[in-house]
Order: sequence, then structure tokens, then C-alpha cells
Amino acid sequence: MATSTTFGTLPQTRAAEREAAIPWFVWLSVLGVTSAMIGVHWDISWHRSIGRDTFWTPAHMAIQLCGVIAGITCGYLILWTTFAKSASLRDVSVNVLGFRGPLGAFVCAWGGFTMITSAPFDDWWHAAYGLDVKILSPPHVVLAFGMLGVEIGALLLLAGQMNRATGELRKRLQWLLLYVEAMVMVALLVLILDFVQRSMQHTALFYRVVSMMVPVVLASAAKATGHRWGATISAGIYMAFLLGLEWILPLFPAQPKLGPVYHEVTQFIPGGFPLLLIAPAMAMDTLWSKMAGRGKLLQALSGGLVFLAVFFAVQWPFAIFLQSEWARNPIFGSHYLDYFSGPRSFLARNIFVPQTRWGFDAALAVVLSVFTTWLGLGAGEWMRRVRR
Repeated sequence: MATSTTFGTLPQTRAAEREAAIPWFVWLSVLGVTSAMIGVHWDISWHRSIGRDTFWTPAHMAIQLCGVIAGITCGYLILWTTFAKSASLRDVSVNVLGFRGPLGAFVCAWGGFTMITSAPFDDWWHAAYGLDVKILSPPHVVLAFGMLGVEIGALLLLAGQMNRATGELRKRLQWLLLYVEAMVMVALLVLILDFVQRSMQHTALFYRVVSMMVPVVLASAAKATGHRWGATISAGIYMAFLLGLEWILPLFPAQPKLGPVYHEVTQFIPGGFPLLLIAPAMAMDTLWSKMAGRGKLLQALSGGLVFLAVFFAVQWPFAIFLQSEWARNPIFGSHYLDYFSGPRSFLARNIFVPQTRWGFDAALAVVLSVFTTWLGLGAGEWMRRVRR
């Protein structure tokens, strides 16, 4: 009797273990997002250190790996859910043009195929027009939309799984969702990279563009997971991720292959020390923990103002430090310069770009900070209702 009871419980135990495990497609979507963000910063460093020598660089391959993973994984997931009548996800899927699958799978698959489509467009663009003058060239915009699609799709996949889970599984999915939120923040800040370098950090324009991109992610992370320190954890992951790249990339040799070369480069040039977003994120989490039950508009107003005030209070003096000789070391990286940085550039001279429209840009920063916080809270509330 004892033996038969023991063996009889084995299938139930294995079924419980499967239910408590994070699905394979969730892990692959997170892997794809990570590969893209490593590849993007690696590619920017490649341009700053070597110049574009060929499309087939390892950095480009890391970026496109994200599209391949997302396209194949989510395409297979949709087909499997559609045609496997016993598929466990069929009852928690949506119908799009007769195909069934999790909502996040459709978004993720679209993003992956958009990324792959951007590759030949980018190669043709460089062959026709040469180097990119700015980050946001037309093929890069297509690539950015694709990457954001993969990241949003991954968020929706995680949200659906998390909202149906309980106990320890829900906690692990919470952390993965906060990780992907941090990768969204990394991606959005790449789009405004020209405006957030250290020489720009004493301008109101800098605070305006950061307010346009960051509060929406912090508010979404906090609200979607319901974690007491959701915004803080996402901001901490963002900082840890970029610090890793800041310290690892210069360990590898690099030499410019294009001219003119204004500054000698012998190693990969990293993107710069990350913004101190963990301080305003912590302030927002603390504030919202005391405002439970208050209206979304009031939380957005107070959260947006707190974000901007705390961020200004910490980033302004830290920018002065980054321009000083004390930051010209491998820890803070202010001594790294692109090979095309001229000796009269603001970065080379360690001086700030002058600001001429403080009143307008500062007022717009306040409005944007409140508005994007409101958007993030709304997005987080919606993600908490995602079940499919």
C-alpha cells in the first residue's frame, strides 16, 4: 500500500513542478532582450572606437540574435498554441487572424521580424550614405521600434504568467518583469544618448529628455508588479547592467579603422557612467507606499515632481564630479574619448554645454515628468489585468 501510494503521487508531483517552473519561452524572451541591449551598447562602443568596418560585426550579430530568438520562439509558440488542441496555453490566449497565442507572443514576434527587416535596410543605408551622423538614422529607427516591440512583448508574456501565478513562482516572475523593465529603460536612454552625456548634464534640455523617458518605466515597474521597491529594483538593475559594460568593454583592445582620428584610441570606449536614477526611484517608491489608495492623478503629480526634484539634486553635483580630474579613471570613465572627438569638443575640455532656455525647458521637464509618470501608472495598472 505504501509503495503504490508513493508511485501514484509521482505524476502529480511532476505536474506541480512543471506548474511552478518559469516557461521556456519566457526565458528565451528575456535572453533575447538581454542580447539586444548588450549588442546595442557594444555596437555604439564599436562605432566610437573602431568605426563601422563591416555589417557583420559581433555587436550586430548580438543585436540581430534578439530578433531571431523572438521571431522563432514566439512564432513557434503561436503555431503550437493554434494547432495543438491540448496546448495548455490555448485557454489563456488571444485570437489574431485565426491564430491563437499569448498577447505578448504576437507583439514579440512582430518586434523580432521588424528587427530582422531592419538589417538589410541598415546595410544598404551605410553603403549609400556612409557613416551615421546621429543615432536615429531611418534604419536605426526601424530597429529601435522592433527592439521595443520585443521588450513590450516580453513584458506582456511575463505579466500574463505572473498574474496567473501564486507563491514563489509569482515572486520569481516579478523579478524577471522588473529586469525587463530595466532593459526598456536602457533602450529608451540609448535613443537620447546624444542628450545625456556628461557635458549636457547642466542643461535643462538634459532634464527634459530624461523626464520624457524614465518616469514612465519606473512607474510602470512599480505598479505592474506591486512590489514595494519595484522602481528602485529596476533602476538598480539598469545601473548594474551599464556599470558592467562600463568596466568590461575597455578591457578589450580596439583601434580606429576610419578617419579622421582626433584622439588616440587603443581600447573599446564605453558609453559613460550611468545616470543616478536609483535615488529618484527610491524616493518614488517611498512616496507611493504612503499614498496607497490615493487617486492615480495625485500619485502621478507627486511622483513626477519627486522624481525630477531628487534627480536634479543628485545628478547636478555628480555631473560636476564627472567633469573633474577625480573621475578620470577606469571606475567613472571620464577619461574615455571617441577617436573622432576633437580637442575643442566639450567632452575633451571637460566643460558643460551652455544652456540658454532654462525657463522653457525646465517648465517642460516638470510637465513631462508628471505626464509620463501618469502614463506609467496607467500602463502598470493595465499590465496587472493581463491574463492572456
